[in-house]
Amino acid sequence: MKFIALKTENGRITGKTSFYCKALEVSRQGLYEYLKNKNKPWKYEELAAKMIEIREEDEYNDTYGRVRMREALILKKEQDSLDIEIPEERTIYRIMQKIGISHRPRKPKGLTKADKKAQKSDDLLKRNFKSEEPNKKCVTDITELKASNGKLYISAIFDCFDLLVCGLAMDTNMKAALCIETVSSALKLHPELKGTVLHSDRGSQYTSDEYRRKIAIYGIRQSMNSAGGRCHDNARCESMWAGMKVELFYSRKDKLENYTVEELKTKIWRYYMSYWNNRRICSANGGMPPALKRRFYYQSFKKAA
Repeated sequence: MKFIALKTENGRITGKTSFYCKALEVSRQGLYEYLKNKNKPWKYEELAAKMIEIREEDEYNDTYGRVRMREALILKKEQDSLDIEIPEERTIYRIMQKIGISHRPRKPKGLTKADKKAQKSDDLLKRNFKSEEPNKKCVTDITELKASNGKLYISAIFDCFDLLVCGLAMDTNMKAALCIETVSSALKLHPELKGTVLHSDRGSQYTSDEYRRKIAIYGIRQSMNSAGGRCHDNARCESMWAGMKVELFYSRKDKLENYTVEELKTKIWRYYMSYWNNRRICSANGGMPPALKRRFYYQSFKKAA
């Protein structure tokens, strides 16, 4: 349509209009409808502007797909009292494609290896990663990042209620001490985690006597993947790691080798403890960041009292 409009001076050269429409198999009615509406403002112009605004609010928001972008728009509409209609995900996706901000995720890979001789714990979650209350069910795992001067291993504990990162530890090895430090970190920040169910894979770190003694002190109930070490038994953690790597590196074509171990530590800490917990739109929380969902949960009790 743009080509025909250009060649015919917006349909004023009728002879050419007839020729180009016939050659390109375009109806003249369709051309005139296009010419009538081509200077009108795009109906999603305001919505597209809000999407770009959301992306620019944080350096990691450029990894939002259609689901989280829609939830971010809904949250912004409520917070700013905007008079704007939020369309369905398919429309959101088309708008994002048109303005060049669409995003595709990557699939996760596992890291830890099971100790076949060690005593295992029962699978208390059985792939049910939802919780009606905070501090009742948590999942933990380790992932690896390759820096310019070595490898960095990251261990975290996520609460199944709101996906809050309760504990975080990093080191250049993935021994049991790393997992123990993660538990200590979580309990310092959230002492109410005592007695929680803590689910992991069957890695040797989690079956070690040292780790089990540590969690036993706080009455933490250990849960492990079912026999065979299927990745879906701890899918929640695997998806967390995949999301982090995409948002920080893969989607930006940013090579991990550009960072030292210490630089990665700072980057990961800021991502999880600042961005993830407090500002990142989380689809599993109905579009709320983890800390906001937790805050609303406790506020509901105060209102009921």
